[in-house]
Amino acid sequence: MFIIWDSLNKTYFIITMSYLVLKPISRYLTTKTQLKFTHNMLSALPGLIPGGISVKDFSAITQTNDSESKKILESILQSGIGSKINDKYYFDESDKLKTAILLIEKAAPIDEIAIALDWKDFEGLTAEILESKNFAVIKNLIMTKPRMEIDVIGIRLGIAMLIDCKHWKRYSSSALSEAVRKQVERTKQYIAKTPGSIAVPVIVTLYQDKIDFIDRVPIVPIFQFSSFVDEFYGNLEEMKTIEKD
Repeated sequence: MFIIWDSLNKTYFIITMSYLVLKPISRYLTTKTQLKFTHNMLSALPGLIPGGISVKDFSAITQTNDSESKKILESILQSGIGSKINDKYYFDESDKLKTAILLIEKAAPIDEIAIALDWKDFEGLTAEILESKNFAVIKNLIMTKPRMEIDVIGIRLGIAMLIDCKHWKRYSSSALSEAVRKQVERTKQYIAKTPGSIAVPVIVTLYQDKIDFIDRVPIVPIFQFSSFVDEFYGNLEEMKTIEKD
């Protein structure tokens, strides 16, 4: 059994299954200088790989010249992300997401940021948006019998938002319908294993023009996810809400 504290509502949530909690990354950033958003900064994200990287290698990955690459790397370093030893810059696995979050805070387009992230980082970005809005967050929850995984769960005011993150560059309506069907099944299993819970299945996508619904399950593009969360409780009647009979 695990306990999650919702600081906004002064409430503990008890979870009886194994999970990973994503703490808000911005909480751990000690920004020394302001990281400025430029489109070159977007191209830098793929170059923030774990381990040591030289300016030359960074230039090859990001397709920027050596002078611009060094300027970008130094800017990231001065923002409290990564370290430098001799002529190499060193980054951890979480540094790409940390940089993405700082860029979003500087008004970088969320959808363009999401494109530069891989599926794992995409899940982290979704979770971070929930954390920033005072949701208790569970990431990569594994359920058994049958085995199912929920990418991200946000809990607030006694209602769980169960999110399937689709970092798809292309998809069809039939693929989305199948994703909705599977997420509804995951949500039903979560409800069956979590007494007293109420949950709403949600799909978050990389590309889409606007928020849509399939069988009352919201399909939310990442660039609108923040506003969707803000309006979530006011629009509950329009969404599929699942609770134990």
